[in-house]
Amino acid sequence: MDTIVAQASARGRAGVSVVRVSGPAAWHVCETLAGAVPAPRTASLRWLRDEGGNRLDQALVLAFREGHSFTGEQLVEFHLHGSIAVVGAVLRTILKIDGVRPAEAGEFTRRAFDAGRIDLTEVEGLGDLLEAETEAQRKHALKILEGSLSRIVETWRADLLEALAMCEAAIDFADEDLPPETWQLVREPQERVTAGIRKEVAGRSAAELIRDGFEVALIGPVNAGKSTLLNAIAGREAAITSETAGTTRDVIEVRMDIGGLAVTLIDTAGLRSTGDAVEKLGIERGQSRARGADLRVFLKARPEDAPIVTDPDDIVLLGRCDLWSQPGISGKTGEGIEALLASIRNRLEGKVNGGSTFSRERHFARLAQAAGHLENACDEVIKDDPQLEIVAEELRHALFLLDELVGRVGVEEVLGRIFSSFCIGK
Repeated sequence: MDTIVAQASARGRAGVSVVRVSGPAAWHVCETLAGAVPAPRTASLRWLRDEGGNRLDQALVLAFREGHSFTGEQLVEFHLHGSIAVVGAVLRTILKIDGVRPAEAGEFTRRAFDAGRIDLTEVEGLGDLLEAETEAQRKHALKILEGSLSRIVETWRADLLEALAMCEAAIDFADEDLPPETWQLVREPQERVTAGIRKEVAGRSAAELIRDGFEVALIGPVNAGKSTLLNAIAGREAAITSETAGTTRDVIEVRMDIGGLAVTLIDTAGLRSTGDAVEKLGIERGQSRARGADLRVFLKARPEDAPIVTDPDDIVLLGRCDLWSQPGISGKTGEGIEALLASIRNRLEGKVNGGSTFSRERHFARLAQAAGHLENACDEVIKDDPQLEIVAEELRHALFLLDELVGRVGVEEVLGRIFSSFCIGK
């Protein structure tokens, strides 16, 4: 394979920038620039020089042996002073060496996958970790990267292989009377795996909410202080505020981190009867978004207002409470905002309890298909005269889908989509 090189840290000026080289000529690159390869996994401070012997930078150099690096290949990292000029000079010098070329997007991770250092679910976990915006997303992605999905799938595979082995043994001795426990040994592992898959599929919505984020809608009549509250929570003027009723005529969205959860806070047009066609459309659009939101916060304009709620978890507060000298919330004074954010966090956390470890559409599609084959196998086993060949074939289909889930088979198209979304240098 070619030796590849790329800047592994973010582009632009920084305190430190990292240039990564992987492939059969990686240590030769290190010798060319740094004079010698440092002891594997030992950081060494070296002067880097170009082909004419001119100093490029003083860098921290790390080398990894084949089989002991992220990619499974010889790998060298140069930790440079993070100026654009330094990084550019080092990259130009490396690319003049025979057999070295620029890395493509995600190519380092692709090599790690091809070398068996990580499986497909761990690749996806790494991608999610790189995209994580909140603490909940970071924790969920890190759990996948650490192999939690792989361990679950391996447990299921072991059970199905046990059932398949018993099934094939029964086929081999079809002319003999098999003891009743034989069928139990075929059926029980299937039932355990089916129950496990169904549990993960049931937690799909919660897992997707962690990964993609929640929507929380601010609703209520005109002049209830929704836009002022949105601005106060966002810490900027995201919405126009005015004493004139009906200022907000369209849905305004602000994405933020609330208690470690990704939340899109939605400001909707104030509720009232109006003959203004544009305002009426804005109210309808806002109410449509509010109905589809994961949580609604209803602000009352007056203490006597009757709240509109659609779910027991919805929050009802008196808006602009500073005008009424009553408990509630005020975007102007900040009263009640911390309590509201805590309440939002608690309610949203309750929605993700019992969430699936799996998180992607691809995962749930394969799990649903595998569960279907296992249910077919279970239905066949409990018949008075089960056809063991059918049971064995259904088990093989389920095993194939689990292998596809972790990337053992048939995933070239999936890999292309995943790695194209990675940055160059990862």
